[in-house]
Parts: sequence; structure tokens; C-alpha cells
Amino acid sequence: MSHPHVSNTTPAADLTRQRLIRAALELFTTRGYHVTTTAQIAKKAGIAEGTIYRHFASKQQLVNELYRAAQRWATKVAQEASRSLEPTNTRAQLAAVAHGLIEGATQDPSIVKLGLLEPLGAVLDDESRKAEREFRLVVERLIAEGKAQGVVRTGAVDVWAGMWLALQKIVAGEWKSGDAGLRLVIDGAWRAISA
Repeated sequence: MSHPHVSNTTPAADLTRQRLIRAALELFTTRGYHVTTTAQIAKKAGIAEGTIYRHFASKQQLVNELYRAAQRWATKVAQEASRSLEPTNTRAQLAAVAHGLIEGATQDPSIVKLGLLEPLGAVLDDESRKAEREFRLVVERLIAEGKAQGVVRTGAVDVWAGMWLALQKIVAGEWKSGDAGLRLVIDGAWRAISA
């Protein structure tokens, strides 16, 4: 998955930035954000530590940029899944969102893990929280539509969306696209929220 950014830099600087992003992603998702140092990121990327600061003001800015990319990708997956199917088929739409996230996890586990699994809390800036809310709102809209059609149980939409998203996190960490267990989990998630 590419990480979008506007750049007036040279191809060599762009390559350095990409190496830096990949190194940070790997370390943040294997060691954790809080214990990863900029020195470790620089070493893994094969650059001098000071070079990081030519691209990012801080480790926090770096993780926020990566987190936003992950959330925007997940939002796009959810929007495409909801648009590709009949709006009256909430179950199929939610299953398509799940499959899209799993497919992404198979192709690039670290960006999905950072976006869905890594607890960043106070590290996140306002723009990252906004990106996170946008993803959640897409899922909540699908569930609200299902409630309006009478196929999703009554109750607070955010409770059901939270349940769905929690199950997505489990699935993203445990299964690969095409695994037999994946269908069972998605079916179980649907049973948990269906009317």
C-alpha cells in the first residue's frame, strides 16, 4: 500500500522517506510505538537519525501520519464495500467490509495492525482522531441502515458498530483472506447484531 504525500523532494529523498516509513511501521507494530526510538528507526532504515527530522518533526508526527494513512485506507475499503452492493443488503455490505480489511491485512499487515490494533491513545493528534471517526461513521451508517430495514437489532448503533469493529480487530490479527474460519467469524458477528 502506498502512503500518499505531497512532495517537492528529489526521488532519492522520496526513497529515503519510504524506507523510513517502512522501518517505523515494522518497529511500531512489532515492538510498539512507545518503546521504539528514533535511533532504532534510523538504524533499521539505514539512515542517520538526524535524517528523520528532515521528513518528520517528531516520532509522534511520524506515527500520526502512518495512522491516518491506515484509517483513510480502512475508510476507503468500507465505502467501496458499501457502494458495491445493494443498500438493502446490510449483511453482505458488512461482510464485504470485513473481507476488504482482511485482504489488506494479507497484503500489508503492518499498516492494518497500526490502524486497527495498536493502542496509541494520547499520541494521536486531532487529524488522526478525525480520520478514525470517519472510518467508524461509515461502519455506523451501514449498521444504522440495517436497523432502519429491521435486519439489525434495536439498540445504540455505536454499541453494535463497536462490537463489529472489535470483531474486525480479532479477525485482522488471526486470519488470512480465504481461511475457512473467517466466514464463521463474520457469520457469528452478523448473528450477534442481526434482528
